[in-house]
Amino acid sequence: MEQKKKLNTFDIFSLGFGGAVGSGIFVMMGLGIGHTGKSIVIALLGGCVIMLLAYMYNVVFSSMFVLSGGDYSQKAMVFSPLLTGVSGIFTVLNGFALAMYSVSIVSYAGSVFPGILPYTKVIAITITTLFFASTIKGSKFIAIIQNIMTIVLLFSIALFIFVGIPKVKGGFFTDGDFFLNGPGGLVSAVAIMGFACQGTTMAPVAMAKDTANPRKTLPLAIFMITITLAIVYGLMGVVASGVLPVEDVAGKTLSVVAFEIFPKPVYIIFILGGAVFAIATSLMGGIALLKYPVLKVAEDGWLPGIFKKTTKQGYPWASQLLFYIISVIPVFLGFSFDSIISLIMIPTMLLCACCNFYCILLPKKYPKQWKESVLHMPTPVFTFVMLLSVGCDFLVAYNLFAMLTGKEVVMVFLIVLFCFALALIRIRTGAVKVEDLKNAKARIVEEALNDPSNDIISVKEANT
Repeated sequence: MEQKKKLNTFDIFSLGFGGAVGSGIFVMMGLGIGHTGKSIVIALLGGCVIMLLAYMYNVVFSSMFVLSGGDYSQKAMVFSPLLTGVSGIFTVLNGFALAMYSVSIVSYAGSVFPGILPYTKVIAITITTLFFASTIKGSKFIAIIQNIMTIVLLFSIALFIFVGIPKVKGGFFTDGDFFLNGPGGLVSAVAIMGFACQGTTMAPVAMAKDTANPRKTLPLAIFMITITLAIVYGLMGVVASGVLPVEDVAGKTLSVVAFEIFPKPVYIIFILGGAVFAIATSLMGGIALLKYPVLKVAEDGWLPGIFKKTTKQGYPWASQLLFYIISVIPVFLGFSFDSIISLIMIPTMLLCACCNFYCILLPKKYPKQWKESVLHMPTPVFTFVMLLSVGCDFLVAYNLFAMLTGKEVVMVFLIVLFCFALALIRIRTGAVKVEDLKNAKARIVEEALNDPSNDIISVKEANT
């Protein structure tokens, strides 16, 4: 059969690595060092491995099926109608994370222009407003800006490593400050840095339909991205924790280290062109990439009908307005980065645990696809790997939960309860038709089983 899919392993690796390296490392590094000191290097390496396991369902599904909807379609195959609603509603609440990006942009820019720091909230909200407004005119201009900023970002990271490594103080591994707060501090640092390490599977699974031999290419590319990211982040961790005393960088941004290793002009370029661009790409990408998924949540009935409204040109102004309001609430309330991460990551990890646990059933339910999977292994071994993945999800969620204050614990419970309650109400009131969800799920399964890359198997065979 003619091969129409053009992306090869290197293409997927390039796209995925560029997407995985981002603002998380600039925002989270100082927090991680504050928890574990120089062993932030171990936390970063461990974080890459643990987050790969935490999202292992992405790798397993990619090795068995070709799904145009990526992560969304995978979850649609897994979740019940109620959990589908919970997942969809939580997609909207991901706007909380955008607050962290806008505040971080001000924090980094403030290291060059300290006069702006007293106005952090006002400037952060203004930045968020401008970025939301930039999505109104379409995505072509945004894509161009994103590509330019990504190139500058990767160059800045390379500069940070190559200039910084020679300036790391001698005795990095022998002079102390490893495991600063014991094993618990290391585990906490892994949980925090997981936010920066979780992007290794995202871009590849979204590109399945455009990839040559995707069931082999995508898993291989994901493993390559994870290994490369671990090396790059590990080297950044050495520089971040080894140039200055740990107490000088704990809880601080990378600007403190950058100021030490760069001449003033290069420092300014690194801050504005590297750190700020890194965070800006994540902020803009988060707004642009979730624009239509949030609308889809509304169209599926999980939000009131008003949020389905669009302009004549198709811009989903109502759902974007809701998304915007959610993204500025943490700025108004002055949430800490730790709490924002926990509010987002804890529910995310619990949903991932459900997906990973369901994967245990896949070899029995789809035996032909499993037999052809590049991950094919003895059933007991596979079951162990997936249970280990579930354990990683719970490990990250638990350690983030343990770091919360009483008020933040209540907030997490309220968010989870809100998602379940709203999903249940929308189902019970008929706003969401369970039959429609089942039909949509059947269509996704049919797409997965009938794709030429999945070998010849009928839907009837798979359902027996």
